[in-house]
Amino acid sequence: MKAFFGSMTGRVFTVLLLGIIASAALTQWLAVGERTRAFERYRDFHAMERAEQLISTAEALSEPSRATYLRMATRGTILLQRPDQPLADTTGPTEFSTRLQQRLGQGIQLMPLKERPAACYQPRQSYIFAPSQWGGACEAMRVRLRDGELLKLSILPPPEKPATEYSEMLALLPFLFSVAVLAYLVTRMTMRPLKLLAQAAKDLGNDINHPPVVLSGAAEIRQASAAFNAMQARIRQHIMQRTQMLAAITHDLQTPLTRLRLRLEKVVNPDLQQRLIDDLSAMQQMVKEGLDLARSMDTTETMQALDLDSLLDSVCSDATDSGQPVELNGKAGMALMGRPLAIRRCLVNLIDNAVKYGHHASVTVERLVGAARIRIRDGGPGIPEDQMARVFEPFYRIETSRSRESGGTGLGLTIARNIAEQHGANVVLANHADGGLEVTLVVPEFYAVR
Repeated sequence: MKAFFGSMTGRVFTVLLLGIIASAALTQWLAVGERTRAFERYRDFHAMERAEQLISTAEALSEPSRATYLRMATRGTILLQRPDQPLADTTGPTEFSTRLQQRLGQGIQLMPLKERPAACYQPRQSYIFAPSQWGGACEAMRVRLRDGELLKLSILPPPEKPATEYSEMLALLPFLFSVAVLAYLVTRMTMRPLKLLAQAAKDLGNDINHPPVVLSGAAEIRQASAAFNAMQARIRQHIMQRTQMLAAITHDLQTPLTRLRLRLEKVVNPDLQQRLIDDLSAMQQMVKEGLDLARSMDTTETMQALDLDSLLDSVCSDATDSGQPVELNGKAGMALMGRPLAIRRCLVNLIDNAVKYGHHASVTVERLVGAARIRIRDGGPGIPEDQMARVFEPFYRIETSRSRESGGTGLGLTIARNIAEQHGANVVLANHADGGLEVTLVVPEFYAVR
């Protein structure tokens, strides 16, 4: 959930959802407020009609009939009755009393009382958008008829409607659910092209020959996708030119180097001959590893399912047969999608590097969740912490513990990392606590370039 709201999809969804809910709440508040005010005006109008009718009828009746009538007039929310105790002090005219006085004429006097009925202060049922109390006419007034009799007129709020089975919040749930679904669909429709573009950028790092992005979505997204496809084409062209140039140079150097070796056989001085042959061998080794570096950047080899245990066993057995002290421990029991020759070259380079600089290689493989971890440990002096990242640079060599006396051109780890990254794996170096360098290669299960 935290990852969702931290993503662009979650943020757009949250902003859109909150914006729609806020707009709907404001609209509902304005509509309920206007509806409440209209109902209060409608109620005041009928209260005015009812009050005028009660007072006019009481004025027209004789004393015996009036008493009977007043007993009937104490029902409902507009009450006209004889006070059972002296009335409280009066106050100035109100809007309701002024309008009622104009309708009754000068013969009847209306004097609003300071003390309002207790029903005027009772809260309404709990609503989200409606006012908490009645806002229409609610008051009590003293009525003096033409014959001098004093009556009390009470204008009370309308009775509350009985509570329904479902609360107001429950009634809003379908609306909130529909708003959430709409916001999610709009967000997904908006973010989907961006996700596809982000996935294409990720796939580009694994396979430069990945198919171009399909142009779809809004005009801006199509424009960004077209620019991305053009960038991928330029990068592919640059890499291809660099690889071809490196391969051509190293390949063309092999012929003159071979001729030089043949001609060195005619050198009379044995010491000079041996030194020249050693230098020539180093040059041929550099040419060979240059070709390997060029091949490590080539992704045209077909991906296929590989049994990791069989592959490791084959690599370690070949190393042992060639006289290298290599030991294999553990089983992964899994398959992976990869380029067979490239994966084999990666493992061979890591094992050769351990044997060359650490005198032996201990290979351990174990299965993780959705991946396999291969650890290759040697018995050498390790690598200084400040040079851990630099050893992956082409032709970089450490001149202390790993000197040129041991041979090599500084391309082994570069080639291994290039191949690992093409297969979604990563190579990590660490100095072991008991001595020696440990190379960790984590390979995902059934990795495949999409």
